Amino acid sequence: MSKKTIIGASAIAGAVAMALSGATLLTSTSTASAKEKCFGVAMAGENDCAAGPGTTCAGTSKVDYQGNAWSLVDDGTCTTMKLPDGRTGSLEALERDLPA
Repeated sequence: MSKKTIIGASAIAGAVAMALSGATLLTSTSTASAKEKCFGVAMAGENDCAAGPGTTCAGTSKVDYQGNAWSLVDDGTCTTMKLPDGRTGSLEALERDLPA
């Protein structure tokens, strides 16, 4: 085998190895970052979006645990979060804790 053939084969093997490791990283990252919208769990000004009428988007909630403002949380954790006063998160907008 010539030196060029060995270098070419090594380059191809390296490219295949990188592609495979990238695919593994993508799969594990997307699995680890599965998120869902959870209403009623954000502190005032810390919501990700949808803070109801009169607001624009992220960071616009007016009160803690505002029912119509959501934050992204790990998939499957929204309704089991421990919040003060027996509150729970919801996958749909709530009518509670709305600003006056």
